[in-house]
Amino acid sequence: MKNPALGVLALVSVACGGEASVDDDAVGSTQQAAFSGVNGTVCEESPYNCKLRPSGGNRVLTNDPDDDDSWALNTGGPVRDGNGTVVGTSTRTSATFNHGQTRTFAGELHAFAVSTSNSSAGWLPMSAIKGRTSFEDKVGHVSALSSGLAKMACYAVRNSHDTTLEFKKVVYDSDAVHERAGDYLPLVRANGLRSANFTFNVPGFGLGGVAVDHFPAGTKFQRLDVPTNSGAPSIDIPLWVQDSAGRYRQQSGTMKFIYGYVIAATGTRRNGWMAYDALQVSSGCP
Repeated sequence: MKNPALGVLALVSVACGGEASVDDDAVGSTQQAAFSGVNGTVCEESPYNCKLRPSGGNRVLTNDPDDDDSWALNTGGPVRDGNGTVVGTSTRTSATFNHGQTRTFAGELHAFAVSTSNSSAGWLPMSAIKGRTSFEDKVGHVSALSSGLAKMACYAVRNSHDTTLEFKKVVYDSDAVHERAGDYLPLVRANGLRSANFTFNVPGFGLGGVAVDHFPAGTKFQRLDVPTNSGAPSIDIPLWVQDSAGRYRQQSGTMKFIYGYVIAATGTRRNGWMAYDALQVSSGCP
């Protein structure tokens, strides 16, 4: 990945869906300084758009310097979504986990894995993690906040997605396998059902683009009036497609992220960001 901190801040003015080429110097000139906010001490664009922790990456690190974020797993355990629903059986022998994300399902503490056997992020029981004691000492706990933010519209996770967005990049000049708009859309998973990531921050700022939960189509999302530097209750980031050199440096539209919360089937309230393109207007939000 090349300079992830530069991606979102090159908000080039083009018509919606239009394309513009942007050189590296133009992108870099718009980089903003991070500041301390509500959800962390390293935030950009909004006090609710922050890193999971102030220094280092957003993964839970192992003691292995050669593979420092991949934890060995016992196979055969359940993979759960944010409602605690079992969406598959884990067949993977290792996984990476995001810092600070733990929840209890079926009486057992779980941790949030970036990728699972369901072809999605999801929750794995701590008992599945080899080196569990070390993991529990390192994982910590971080939750996004929302006290005092006014309610806006009610939405629900779509049961479809825009395939024209899926493979566009959310990070300028990305050479990563992912960092795609599709990472934030309700894609069809290994269990045949659609589900989408729920994130701690907005991708493209170099904050990590961190998923912290995962919910199925139909899940209600209550939007909140979140403050941002632009004054809008949302953050728009540019999307990038390949230029003539095969690098993701040509802008092709934008992607909007909005802040709010989900009340999981377990009764747990989860605050965070979701892509507007992953949602549709609904009613009956709690």
